[in-house]
Amino acid sequence: MLTLYTFHNSICTQKVFMTLAEKDLSYDEHLINLFAAEQYDPEYLKLNPKGVVPTLVHDGRAIPESSLICEYVDEMWPNSPLIPDDAFLKSRMRQFSKLVDETIFEATRELSFSAMFREKMKNMPAEKRETRFTNVGDPNKRARLMSTYELGVESPYVFQAIGNWEKAFKALDASLKEFGGPWLLGDMFTLADINMIPYLWRIEYLNLIDIWMDDRPQVAAWWERAKARPSAVTCIPDRLNADDIANMGESGTKIRDAVAAKRAEYLETVPH
Repeated sequence: MLTLYTFHNSICTQKVFMTLAEKDLSYDEHLINLFAAEQYDPEYLKLNPKGVVPTLVHDGRAIPESSLICEYVDEMWPNSPLIPDDAFLKSRMRQFSKLVDETIFEATRELSFSAMFREKMKNMPAEKRETRFTNVGDPNKRARLMSTYELGVESPYVFQAIGNWEKAFKALDASLKEFGGPWLLGDMFTLADINMIPYLWRIEYLNLIDIWMDDRPQVAAWWERAKARPSAVTCIPDRLNADDIANMGESGTKIRDAVAAKRAEYLETVPH
């Protein structure tokens, strides 16, 4: 029996949704309302001590962390494999996992927060807002959250996020050129693709993607293929409603010019 703990429009969980869809696996879904702080419920913390989503429970055993969940699912259900057999390609696949886990998750969070969730927090009662800050257990994460709340796009963390997205698009372009496409590691659709797709879809919904995409035709072609992948369609846009999509577009458009300007500023610091 599989149970997936998630939150509405969670990008990390979308990776897991796609992996489960590629395997044609059925599962129960349990919603954890992050805005209601349900992730800090003692019972949930027994499953996921970090108090984040997603968490997969398989036959009573909990597996946290989306990248680890995706690999676990592929190894447990080896039909339609998503991890290459070749050791070199496997290492390259995991480079994309590390790219997401170490930089792109935070980069996308900072852009999403400065575009959308910052305004939601501004409209919260002060006591509830302070509780949100207090409940963040990681001091680094709290510092990022408070800086982005106070400064928006002017936060140094947002500047760092824009730079990290530039590096990510460079890595996508390099991999497609190295392996020749159509997917990031060549002919095989892998967890490398699944790792990246939900994050690119988020910045597309924020009306920001072409800031990085316009001068990278091979990445743009890969992205069109990725958006047509049935698992991507059913697990991302089909799970959102019109209000979700409109809200992301309107919110992202408000910071679009500032993000483009910050990207240009970042490029001035990069050797050519």
